[in-house]
This record gives sequence, C-alpha cells and structure tokens, in this order.
Amino acid sequence: MTALQGKVAIVTGASSGLGRAVALAYAREGAWVVVSDINPKDGDETVRQAKDSGANAIFVESDVSKPAQCERLVAATLDAFGRLDIACNNAGIGGEANATGDYSIEGWQKVIEINLSGVFYCMRYEIPAMLKSGGGAIVNMASILGQVGFAQSPGYVAAKHGVVGLTKTAAIEYATQGIRVNSVGPAFIHTPLIAAMEQDEAVNNYLVSLHPMGRLGKAEEVANMVLWLSTDKASFVTGAYYPVDGGYLAR
Repeated sequence: MTALQGKVAIVTGASSGLGRAVALAYAREGAWVVVSDINPKDGDETVRQAKDSGANAIFVESDVSKPAQCERLVAATLDAFGRLDIACNNAGIGGEANATGDYSIEGWQKVIEINLSGVFYCMRYEIPAMLKSGGGAIVNMASILGQVGFAQSPGYVAAKHGVVGLTKTAAIEYATQGIRVNSVGPAFIHTPLIAAMEQDEAVNNYLVSLHPMGRLGKAEEVANMVLWLSTDKASFVTGAYYPVDGGYLAR
C-alpha cells in the first residue's frame, strides 16, 4: 500500500513549479488530490499528470488572497471527496524588487496578502475540516528567506518569516487534536518563479554561488520533503521548519 492511500490532499499554487511537484508526489503515493491555482489551463495539466499516475484529482480555481475563495476551496474538496487529510499551502509570488524605502505600498500589500494572509486564510478553513476528518497534516511553504534577510525583498522576507511563526503557533494549538503543522524552506529552486533571474548569466551564477552544493535545487527535491512531512513517517514532527537549501543557511 502506498503512503497516502485513502487520503485527500489540497495543494495551492499547484499549476506549476513546487506546487505541481508536490501534487504529483501526493498522487504517486495514492492520495486524491485537489489542485488549486488561479491558472485553470496549467492546473488542468497538473490534474492530467496526476491522473496519469493513477490518482483521482480535480482542479478548483481559487485566489488564496481572498478568504471566501479559500473557504470555497475547502468546501469543494469536501463535496468531491468527503474529507480533508492533508494540505500544502504553497501559493505565492516573488513580489517587486526594491529597497524598503522605495518599496511600493501596493507591492507590499499584494505580497503579504498572497504569501502570508493566504496561508492563514487556507488554514482557517482547512483546520476545521481536518478536525472533522479525525486529524491531518499541513505543510506551509516558507523559504530560506523565512530565516534570513535578502536585500530588495522586504515584502517577501517579511511574509515568509510570518509563515514560519504562524506554522509554529498552529502546531502548538492543535498538537493534541491530531493535526500536525510544519513548514518547509526551499532555497533557490528551478521553477517559473525564478526563471527570469536564471536568464541573466551573471545573476544565475550569483544565485548558484550562494548554495554550498554549487547548484540550484529541483522542485522534486522540495516535494520529497513535503511528502515525508505529510505521511505517518513524520508522526512525531510538528511545529518544525525544514530547509531544503543545498547548505544555504549553513554559511
């Protein structure tokens, strides 16, 4: 039997990149997967790939910056599959690149609303559903920048630090109620989110130099950590932050 047989999982931001890799990892382990994103076309492609691995999967369009859409996402999951056992709250954006004194108010509000408030909104509705299902596992996608600073990214850094704190708080609150909550901190990973930076050879070389392993990460490497945290193999793990960073934070 596969590790997630009979489990129902939501993955936000699952149309590409890390979210797609997580959704497909869940599918390979037998979970029924709800693929969520604002991009229906690519979301449907994730569903197709999940079904190709033998899983049951559906797409639910949702913008995590809007609480009502997060509530609708969970309701659609329950309508389709009757329960919720796992959630990977992954949806996020990079935001604008500007120093704090020049960062736009609109840019700040957008990145905080999606990257931080969106995680809270999802958890706000996922947790009651999981309690009714007898417990579950939540993995929030933070970042190495949930632990350290990075120039020109005040909004992103603040949001990801917030995700780590929110994760710890929820983990404490529900530790005796069968819900585990952890966060994962990827370094720079080959995904559409950083594709533009990789096009500039000098920038790409700089990013690679930040990782002692001498390369950027792969989405599947992050998905493997998320998968482990979502299974019973991590049954005594909650409130933790796991970097997947090629040694970035070790310097």
